[in-house]
Amino acid sequence: MRTPDLDARTLVLGVAGVHVTVFALAGSLGHPTLYVVFAVASAGFLGLLAGRGAFGVAAALCGGTLLVALAYPLATLVTFTTPTAVLDALARPDVRRTLYVSVYGPLLATLLAGVLGVPLALLLRRGFAGQAAIEALVDLPLVVPHSVAGLAVLLAFGQNGAFPTLPVLGATPGLVLALAFVGAPYLVNGAREGFEAVDRDAERAARSLGASRFETFRRVTGPLAVRGVLSGAVLCWGRAVSEYGAVAVVAYNVAVFYPPAGERVQAMFGSVFVVHELDVNFQSAVAVAVLLLVVCVAVFLAVRALTRETGRWT
Repeated sequence: MRTPDLDARTLVLGVAGVHVTVFALAGSLGHPTLYVVFAVASAGFLGLLAGRGAFGVAAALCGGTLLVALAYPLATLVTFTTPTAVLDALARPDVRRTLYVSVYGPLLATLLAGVLGVPLALLLRRGFAGQAAIEALVDLPLVVPHSVAGLAVLLAFGQNGAFPTLPVLGATPGLVLALAFVGAPYLVNGAREGFEAVDRDAERAARSLGASRFETFRRVTGPLAVRGVLSGAVLCWGRAVSEYGAVAVVAYNVAVFYPPAGERVQAMFGSVFVVHELDVNFQSAVAVAVLLLVVCVAVFLAVRALTRETGRWT
């Protein structure tokens, strides 16, 4: 029997349909405030229907206000432009190059952060002397201003830096290093939470049956922690996609191999391209922003779906 799930799904779809209708109506009347008020009030009403008392209603109102603050700007962005304008933007070669760099660069940064960060997350889960200092160092990029992070990466790894022969300024390696710098904390912390959720008794049981440390990790720890690792990777990729400050310093224009052209081309990272486009044509900038949003959300949802399925397999 799946009736409760079906009823819940029907309720969600019904509420979403009402919100879309009211949003469109408020926009057509030129009074978007009406929708904001409706959205917050409807959250409180749903909290009241849940029957959890005054505290439940207050919590629903607070949560509804936050959700409106998160969703309403994106809905406004998407409805500001037209499908024709978005398709026109997609037809531009420079926009297609931007989309490629905006997905390709963060994926490389996530791979780099994963190869280097997952073993560190495992060590942090097991504990060692000086762990508090290492944890603070891992989280430090979260509080460093983004332009400062870009400048730090440029000075550390650019010309006369640790790897003098590595192209950093305006190059793909510099872009990847900058994105990995800002995104790595999310991957390390997500992976560590995944490892910490693994039952140590299961690991001890595997060792007692003669499994080596590597076999225990491969057959027990790794599969049980993979969902946390993938969740951290999703957050790392999402953080990298949204980066602007560090990229603007290190790779405002980046030279990257572009498969459709079969050669290296100059391209801008997505967030940098949108800001640059604002100085040229506001309508075009919005269309490009919507296109980037659609691509990033599609990749994000696909990876999240993979994460859920992996959680079921494990």
